[in-house]
Amino acid sequence: MLWSITAITFLATFGILWALFYAFAPGGSVIARRLSQLVNPSAPVEEVSFAERQKDRASEALARLGKLVPGSGEQTPRNLLLMVRAGFRSSRAIMAMRGFKVLLPVGLIALVLVTGVYRTNPFLFLLVAAIVGYVLPELFLVWRVSRRQLQLRRGLPDGLDLLVICVESGLGLDQALMKVAQELRITHPELSEELQLVNLEMRIGKTRIEALRELARRTGLEDIKSLVAMLVQTDRFGTSVAQSLRVFSDELRVKRRQRAEEMSAKTSVKMVPPLVFFIFPALMVVILGPAVLSLLRQLMPALQK
Repeated sequence: MLWSITAITFLATFGILWALFYAFAPGGSVIARRLSQLVNPSAPVEEVSFAERQKDRASEALARLGKLVPGSGEQTPRNLLLMVRAGFRSSRAIMAMRGFKVLLPVGLIALVLVTGVYRTNPFLFLLVAAIVGYVLPELFLVWRVSRRQLQLRRGLPDGLDLLVICVESGLGLDQALMKVAQELRITHPELSEELQLVNLEMRIGKTRIEALRELARRTGLEDIKSLVAMLVQTDRFGTSVAQSLRVFSDELRVKRRQRAEEMSAKTSVKMVPPLVFFIFPALMVVILGPAVLSLLRQLMPALQK
């Protein structure tokens, strides 16, 4: 057992040192960028921050680890859909997530072995460490999907207002979607990215209905699904797009106000556990503490007789 702990400690130390060397070593991207500036001095210079460089290197290392796993090219439709809805669309991101699912259980098992927690029940602690290490990436992915959907839901009313203005000013629906994607690039980047993908899919040959349905499937948001269904019905029956968008925008704002009212109504219920378990005990101690102490001082002499 001592030899195994020593070997694991050595491997962990070697891995940390290798990661630090790989993170702080100068990469070839800096040389390539400087050479491109020499060849084309008028090209804009894009400054990449230190955190972004380290993030790219870490994702590349995890992607290499994921490629070493047997069957790394096979992904279930659910995992692919979750990755897309979370905003990870590149093949390197998918491989990086697979490598993270392999690295995290191994790291937790090594941590359990090094700290000696497993001695009370080796099988249980090792099994729990492996399960937790495998489930945590899935939970992170689900959290990232819900966070991205929340950002899309917040930016959708503003995007619909801009879309109504563009359509009523005379632009077609395709040009209006492109203009809205450009205008929302700073305030709502998630929605802008999705609309840009819709425009790119229509450019490569997809019909508008197919691109919109792919938008609904890619985001998984009920409001966007309703919007897509409305646009598809409008395109089929030939009704006014501007009028339909204005009615849908008003309904969406009513829904957003109702969601805010619902959240405010839940506030009183959510405040009960903190009040009962944290605030009320402290108040009881502060209010009744002096009375209890004085009562004990009066009763202790009588009890000792």
